[in-house]
Amino acid sequence: MTTASPTLARPARIARATSLRDAFGPLGVRNYRLYVASQVLMNTSGWAARVAQNWLVLSLTGSTALVGLTVAFQFAPSVAFGLHGGVVADRYSRRTILVVTQLSFALSMLGIGLLAVTGHVRPWHVLLAAALTGVTIAYDNPSRQAFVYEIAGPEHMRRAISINSAVFQLGALVGPAVAGVLISAVGEGWAFLLNAAACFIAMGLVVAMRVSELEPTQTVVRAKGQLREGLAYSRRQPAVLWPTVLIGAAALTGINMTTVLAAYTDDVFRDGAGGYALLTSMLAVGGVVGSLVSTRSTRTRLRHLAGYAAVIGALLLALAATSSHALFLVLLVALGTVALVYLTGSNSLVQQVVPDELRGRVMALYLLVLVGAQAASGVIVGWVSEHGGAPLAMVVSAAGPLLGALAVAWAIARGEGMHPRDVVPQLPRRAVWRPVAPDPAPAGADVLPAVAANDAVPAPRRPGAVSSLS
Repeated sequence: MTTASPTLARPARIARATSLRDAFGPLGVRNYRLYVASQVLMNTSGWAARVAQNWLVLSLTGSTALVGLTVAFQFAPSVAFGLHGGVVADRYSRRTILVVTQLSFALSMLGIGLLAVTGHVRPWHVLLAAALTGVTIAYDNPSRQAFVYEIAGPEHMRRAISINSAVFQLGALVGPAVAGVLISAVGEGWAFLLNAAACFIAMGLVVAMRVSELEPTQTVVRAKGQLREGLAYSRRQPAVLWPTVLIGAAALTGINMTTVLAAYTDDVFRDGAGGYALLTSMLAVGGVVGSLVSTRSTRTRLRHLAGYAAVIGALLLALAATSSHALFLVLLVALGTVALVYLTGSNSLVQQVVPDELRGRVMALYLLVLVGAQAASGVIVGWVSEHGGAPLAMVVSAAGPLLGALAVAWAIARGEGMHPRDVVPQLPRRAVWRPVAPDPAPAGADVLPAVAANDAVPAPRRPGAVSSLS
């Protein structure tokens, strides 16, 4: 009897180590490490400031309606100015834009923090700070999304987006806990001052980036019709249009879970504030897992996105059907995992195919659809939960992802000459679809060519670009 040589297991170990190293490859880029450090600071302190903001308004006025108004003030500017923020992101240096927006965040938080610490804060001060923050977010988000390409490069972009998602979810876990400690120990004002300090440090980290090591990008000269140009490209490019449509359908009911989880806490489990924190924490834990899983994936196709959306819908139906608290928690972790894999894949697919000179405008539209749908989600799901109960609200939450996956799958198959199995693998293989020629692209537009059924769609021909649909 012979014993196995220890060297036989070495290739598998080496492969696993290499895979793990590749998964966190973006962290080998100095500029990206600085960016991640800034994101850790801003996300954690930003979540703490959001909690402190809502609690401060409630303590000053005792009105939950004013809390809702404050949140609306913070998100409404993204709807009003988000598309223009994308135009600005394509016209100017995104690094410079981030320095300016982080300075704006810092000054806004510093002002409200000092007012709160000194006891001079009034409700209108908080509303004004929320509105200023909202306007800044409208110009910060498109540039921040597009800047990932410059700091990580095309070869690391998908994994960089996954790491960003993990950082965001960690901030969602840690930030509220930090806010709770600060509010209990020293008051709400110190949460704002902490956020202001983090923004100043984050601004310094962006300034410290080496411009020579950024991926070369092309800014556009100010001209008429640039917003329409970005919208036209998004409409004509299948790998941008359908992920945007799908994210709108999924976010309309299925991704923003805060309302329905509050209803479950109050009506089903009756756990109080601690129970609500547990439910949201399980969702965030799943988000962290999903973000880390996404770092191991190298590509996403449209059919994957439709499949993920369908799984999200199925998990929501499973949540509606269960009465077990333990199983509900497990399903929430699974939901958070799949949702983050979906969100990361959708974001990376759009970013991998869009030409850099349109990246800011395209991402602004994508984020506008996402934020707008999530804002409407709270109203829709809240109304259903109030009149029909929490389980029915969970069923309604499943409708968006399921119908979106089905509608996008059929639309792509019929309109872009693709076989159904290139969109959703579960559709019948025997179905036959006639290719339909897309609308002609405008002269000079960087648009993917139409392809025959079962062919993968290549990415635009740029040095180092990665095919996102094959």
